[in-house]
Amino acid sequence: MLFFYNVNGDSMTLYLDLIFLLNLGFDFILLLSVSVLLRRNVKIKKIILGSVIGSLSIFVLFIKINSIQLFFIKFIISVIMIIISFGYKNIKYTLKNLLYLYISSILLGGFLYYLNVEFSYKQEGLVFYHHGLSINYILLIIISPIIIYTYVRQGIKLKTNYANYYEIELFLTKDNSISLTGFVDTGNKITDPFFKRPVILVNKSELGDSIKDLKSVLIPYHTVSNNGLIKCVIPYQIVIKGVGIKKKFLVGIVDEDFKIEGINCILHNQLLEG
Repeated sequence: MLFFYNVNGDSMTLYLDLIFLLNLGFDFILLLSVSVLLRRNVKIKKIILGSVIGSLSIFVLFIKINSIQLFFIKFIISVIMIIISFGYKNIKYTLKNLLYLYISSILLGGFLYYLNVEFSYKQEGLVFYHHGLSINYILLIIISPIIIYTYVRQGIKLKTNYANYYEIELFLTKDNSISLTGFVDTGNKITDPFFKRPVILVNKSELGDSIKDLKSVLIPYHTVSNNGLIKCVIPYQIVIKGVGIKKKFLVGIVDEDFKIEGINCILHNQLLEG
């Protein structure tokens, strides 16, 4: 426990043990979110140890140093936290862990700051003043895990979904190409029954009038609720970023828009092989 005086001469009490535990809780939640989001699968005791190291940074506030020195000390402590919690493999691995730690910290800190100002301060015109008890302790126990859980859950979902996104350049002819955003849908199993060419699906509006001069074929398809024939054209090639160039395939023409946000092409698994 520490006593100090404010500018009005009133004495105030600062409970270092309570602040330490509060920071310990925050650091543990942040490190745990990094572990779950990046699937590090480390032991809880390592995360706890890293949280203890991070919580020791509060004592730096009582050292007479400038803001730049304080920043570098806190940065070094955060690096030590990451290495203790997740180990060191290489610089890229460590920097990625550090980046996600800061992203989680900014997200949680922003929420806490907003809620604390919203509930703990009263506004009269353009003037804000403290009104009531700060809710940091309540937030730590109840709201912080919920915020981080939501963030981690959405982060994993986005990471999983965007792993199936590909930037592609579709060459309908040797000199005519269009840029598309492709999505690998495991439900697309349409294949040419004669030459075993996989079929990608592209909206008709993306292809325009350039397909009129291309040779077309009808390919049968079967789904759970429907079956029939789909019109396909024979393109020149496709360039899939991170995969390479593919030539043996067909482009199926569809009229309706895809329900997946941000994509205009459904890829076939076979185009990612080899």
